[in-house]
Amino acid sequence: MKNSFILLIILLFPTIIFAAEPGTTDQKSWSFDLEPYLMATSIAGIASVGRVTGVDVDVEFSDILETLNIAAMIHFEAHHESGWGIWLDYGFMDLSQDTAGPVGGVASTDIRQGVFEAFALYRQELTQGKIDYIAGVRLWKNNIDATVDAAMFPGSQSIKIRADWLDAVVGARWIHYLNDTWQFRLRGDIGGLGLASNFTGTASVGIIYVINDLMDIDLTYKATWVDYEEGTKHTTDYFEYDTVTHGPILGLNFKW
Repeated sequence: MKNSFILLIILLFPTIIFAAEPGTTDQKSWSFDLEPYLMATSIAGIASVGRVTGVDVDVEFSDILETLNIAAMIHFEAHHESGWGIWLDYGFMDLSQDTAGPVGGVASTDIRQGVFEAFALYRQELTQGKIDYIAGVRLWKNNIDATVDAAMFPGSQSIKIRADWLDAVVGARWIHYLNDTWQFRLRGDIGGLGLASNFTGTASVGIIYVINDLMDIDLTYKATWVDYEEGTKHTTDYFEYDTVTHGPILGLNFKW
């Protein structure tokens, strides 16, 4: 993970230096967005843990609500009048479930998934909108603890997977002003490409309702793909995660 943080600093270094230059710290030169949001998340794909490979993952939002222990989702942006800025986003879910077996045993599963994005961005103003070009990293942290007791399987078995990886990502977001109240937003990015995961990407489409100069309402549909594997197949240290996490977002954005 040390190398991951070094890479993050390198990617954001130009923006950090620019912000620290004399005369650029005036609040009038900067604008900020802070958006707590909720996502009605569904997950689909396949996963492999240890010797159990190719398991279908099909988790609807109603299933997540039933097993959710805690969730946190927040988005932050800082924009300088020069066009340069910073984009940070964090989403975390903690899920747990006990499943009864056919002969009375219990399988306990605890999944903690966190996704953190840190991008440098450059904003290009258009006649009726703007384009934000983004480049940075997407950090994945997955902790999976699974236990199957002896009533379901000969001998109690425990599996613990700690899978953290960092993907380089590039992309863009287009914002179009429909009128003074409504905005249309379209975003796409791509990354991974074998450097960490085999592939990761995000696509989103949505609308923004401008309440006033201080607040917006964000209505977006977002999907994030990832195809990652580590370890050797059919061994206890093998982990594969090939999924798409998708769903509608409702956020309240604070601006200053």
